[in-house]
Amino acid sequence: MATTQIDQADLLSPAIREQLKPDWKNFLTKFLIVAIIAVLLGVSYHPAEVNNWTFLFSDAGNMATFIGEFLQPNFLDLDVYLLKMVETVQIALWGTFLSILFGIPCALLCSSNIAPIWIVQPMRRLMDACRAINELVFAILFVAAVGLGPFAGVMALFIHNLGIISKLFSEAVEAIDTRPVEGIRSTGASRLQEIVYGVIPQVLPLWSSFSLYRFETLVRSATVLGIVGAGGIGFTFYESFRSFQYDKAGAIIIVVVVVVSLIDILSARLRKALV
Repeated sequence: MATTQIDQADLLSPAIREQLKPDWKNFLTKFLIVAIIAVLLGVSYHPAEVNNWTFLFSDAGNMATFIGEFLQPNFLDLDVYLLKMVETVQIALWGTFLSILFGIPCALLCSSNIAPIWIVQPMRRLMDACRAINELVFAILFVAAVGLGPFAGVMALFIHNLGIISKLFSEAVEAIDTRPVEGIRSTGASRLQEIVYGVIPQVLPLWSSFSLYRFETLVRSATVLGIVGAGGIGFTFYESFRSFQYDKAGAIIIVVVVVVSLIDILSARLRKALV
C-alpha cells in the first residue's frame, strides 16, 4: 500500500508537487494581519468604552421603557412629519443637483487623461478636502454663515458631495476607451469636442448611476442635518427625543424609513434603465 502511494507521488509533475506544498509565507502573512487587527481591537477596547456593553443589561428597565414607547409610535402630527420629510428630500435634491453641476468640470480637471498633471493634483487635493469633512460639520459652519434653515443644509450637502461626485466621475473618465477619442481627434476636432463627443457618451450611464446613488445617500444624510438647525426632519426628531417623547420619535423614524425605502426602490429601477 505504501509502495503504491510512493509510486503515485512520483508520477506527479514538479509543478503539481510545488502547488501541493504548504504555502507558509502566505499563511504567516494572513496570520500577521489577523494578529495586528486583534492587537488594535484590544488596545482600543477601553478607550472606545466597549466595556460599557454591560449597561445594556444592567439598565434593562430604562431600555424596556425606551423600546416600548418606540414600538407604540404616535402619528398624531403625521402631516407635520410628512412636510418636514418633503423638505428633507428637497434639501437632498438641491444638494445633489449642485454637486453634479459643479462636479462634472471638477471631475474632468481631476482626470489624468484629460487635464495636465499641474491641474490634476491641486484639484484632487481640493476635492479630498471637501470629501474629508463630514456634512454635519459643514452644516454647523453654514448655519453660522447663512443662518438657520434649509439653505445651510443644501450648502453642506453640496460641498461634501462635490468631493465624492468628483472622485467617482473622474475614475469613470480615466477608465474610458481612448480609441473613440483618438478617432475624433484625428478629424481635427478641438479639445472640447473630444470631451463632448468622445468622453461624455462613454461615461454618461455610469455618471447617471452614481448620481442616483448619491441622491439616495444624501436623503439619508439630510435627515440628521436638522439637529444643528440646517432644516429638514432632523430637528423635529431631535426635539421629540430630547423631550422624551419616544412615541413621536418612533413615528418620525418610520416616516423616514418608508420614504427612504421608496426612493431606493425608484432609484434602483432608474439605474437599471440607464445602465
